[in-house]
Amino acid sequence: MTARVVIAEDEAIIRLDLKETLEDEGYDVVGETGRGDEAVELVRQHRPDLAILDIKMPGMDGLTAAREISGERLSAVLILTAFSQRDLVERARDAGALAYLVKPFQRTELIPAVEVALGRHREMQALHAEVKGLEDQLDTRRVVDRAKGVLMDTHKLSEGQAFDWIQKTAMRMRLTMKVVGQRIIDGELRPDTQG
Repeated sequence: MTARVVIAEDEAIIRLDLKETLEDEGYDVVGETGRGDEAVELVRQHRPDLAILDIKMPGMDGLTAAREISGERLSAVLILTAFSQRDLVERARDAGALAYLVKPFQRTELIPAVEVALGRHREMQALHAEVKGLEDQLDTRRVVDRAKGVLMDTHKLSEGQAFDWIQKTAMRMRLTMKVVGQRIIDGELRPDTQG
């Protein structure tokens, strides 16, 4: 699948060169602008895989735009700038940039930086999904444990019987165990009802 890119660079000639280079390499440039505030809107609108942002732009600087884009997990961010001072590189990293490229750049430098940013972003998305899945599992377990406690206390079921009842009720009603557990906790469901 072709990676989709938004370019935000206030110098039109550099923006054009970036676009041509990326398209020659098989990337799909879905939006371009010379303003930082417009870059954030383009990223929200097109949901690209990568946003390439210059640091110095009117409307909003690239670091602020990177912070917004990264904070909302909208896309990978590559910072493009004429400056290479260490504090600027650190600020770009802290803003969520996954790669940093200094102008003037060569095609042989651009593509590896793009691929590094895309690869890091994919890894971060996978980790986020894994953490979310684990959080959901933990939340389900908490709800089911509370529901088992309710069934054990109010209906004198053993822990195993309570779990079995929740599991079978979930299958019968085609609901998740978490939903059944919450309905038990809320008093909407109990063994002497059919649900």
